[in-house]
Amino acid sequence: MPDDTTGVYFALFLEAGIIDQIGRAFLEKRLPGGLLTSHFGVVSHLIRVRDGVTPLELARAFQVPKTTMTHTLAGLETHGFVETRPNPADRRSKQVWLTEKGRRFRDDAIAAMAPLFAELERRFPLDKAQAMLPHLTAFREVVDRLRDEMD
Repeated sequence: MPDDTTGVYFALFLEAGIIDQIGRAFLEKRLPGGLLTSHFGVVSHLIRVRDGVTPLELARAFQVPKTTMTHTLAGLETHGFVETRPNPADRRSKQVWLTEKGRRFRDDAIAAMAPLFAELERRFPLDKAQAMLPHLTAFREVVDRLRDEMD
């Protein structure tokens, strides 16, 4: 049996993983046909972090092979959600830029989740969610740094 420290951190990762799986399923049911949570994730990342990153930088951020990210970006380009442009610093690579249609896609997907969020608020009070958020953010930041340090 794991010691208390191992058990607590394992349980934290397990709960986060289960929440992620359920959240992805909720989201994917509300996305337009042919789009996946991976598409939504890349668009959200570009909004949250910044436009103009390379496909390799995105692949590293999502911890997927570059070929997987290239496939995801191709789907986003097909839908008109992103465009790739030559990288002015290195003409051999490209940069990914979000389009207005991509921003609307994200906004529409979040709006489609509103009924779920309203039901969540009924069953899990907003003040509890707000109280958890800074702790989850801090935990994610630590884990993110550890990923880079321990690879």
